[in-house]
Amino acid sequence: MDESGAGAAAPMSREGVDHALRGLESERDRISASLVELEEHAGLRLLKGARLAGETYRRWEVAQERLTLLWRLFEAYRGVLADAAELRDRSSRPDVAVLAELSGMLSGSSVPLPDGEVPLADRTLLGPRERSVSLDEAVALMSDAFEFVAREVAAADAAWSALLVPLERAEARWRDAAKLAHALDGTRHPELDRLGRELTALGRVVRTDPLSLVRDGHADTSRLDRLCGTLRALGDELAGVTRMRDGYETVAAQLTASVEEVDRVERDAAEAYETVLVKIGPSTLPEPARELAAGLRDRMAALERLREAGRWVELAGRVAELERAAEDALERARSDLRLSAGLLERRSELRGRLDAYRAKAARLGLAEDERLGELYEQARDVRWTAPCDLRRATALLAEYQRTVRAGEAAR
Repeated sequence: MDESGAGAAAPMSREGVDHALRGLESERDRISASLVELEEHAGLRLLKGARLAGETYRRWEVAQERLTLLWRLFEAYRGVLADAAELRDRSSRPDVAVLAELSGMLSGSSVPLPDGEVPLADRTLLGPRERSVSLDEAVALMSDAFEFVAREVAAADAAWSALLVPLERAEARWRDAAKLAHALDGTRHPELDRLGRELTALGRVVRTDPLSLVRDGHADTSRLDRLCGTLRALGDELAGVTRMRDGYETVAAQLTASVEEVDRVERDAAEAYETVLVKIGPSTLPEPARELAAGLRDRMAALERLREAGRWVELAGRVAELERAAEDALERARSDLRLSAGLLERRSELRGRLDAYRAKAARLGLAEDERLGELYEQARDVRWTAPCDLRRATALLAEYQRTVRAGEAAR
């Protein structure tokens, strides 16, 4: 950059001066419009109005310095053009001296650099030596500063745009859930409180330091998305609790019916087990569960105490647990019943199959067969004796069947 004055530039003709002035004034107007547009950008207004922190604060401090220098440089640039236009307007036919001065202003080093743009090597103990650049060089410096500021503003604006929407959505979900929780029992909800604290901390980062949440050029919304999903699930749960509260009489009636069904099947299983002990005798069959329905009734009574206390959130959790417990108890009772009933059905089945094969032997003309007669009597005695030895009965039936089939094959 030349430190010489404006007169070092080669003189231009009057037409050249007029042409240069028109081009430079048009360029000045475009620069001015771009600067105004930058100042009116929503991202820049947010940066100026926000209480910034962390990385966003550090980057905005640098960008703000560049923006200040940009405006100071533009003012100096515009001042040179204004002075040149005023000098040109003094005479319709400027002489050589005026043309030389105008040429120096328009193409020479006529724009003084702001202090912040003077390199350290050009500074003295008393401050920076005055440095000037041409109008074209000033435009190049302003372009660099403008692009730097625009990049930082765009980065912050993009981060805020990506983060504020999910943040506001999560905050709205928290408020909705808090209203539901308060309307249910008026007490604090520990999980909702924890999520509220996490959301407040994350919201503070989003609003004051959005650039710290940028990863690989994009704002990372994963924490907000997770929070929003958790709050949505919690809100749905609390809405379900509200519906349960409003229709608790129906819920209680359904639970009571489930417990009564467990009681009925439990009694059937016990009765079937006792019948097995009498008609078949002790076996590896496990004893059926006892007192399943009684335990469920005790838990039903605890639900009623929670209802009276208005502790609906806790009550909803206990209702869900009791519903699962009733399902498990019913399946256990049914399994016990199936085991005992299965043995009794096996006993009846053996009787039916023995009678069916005896009828078949009669059709084949084997009714007088002595061996078959003995086998039948033995199998019949075992089946009609209480308790019944099912293993021996099964073996005797199998022997009787083989003997009948052998007789059939012989005929």
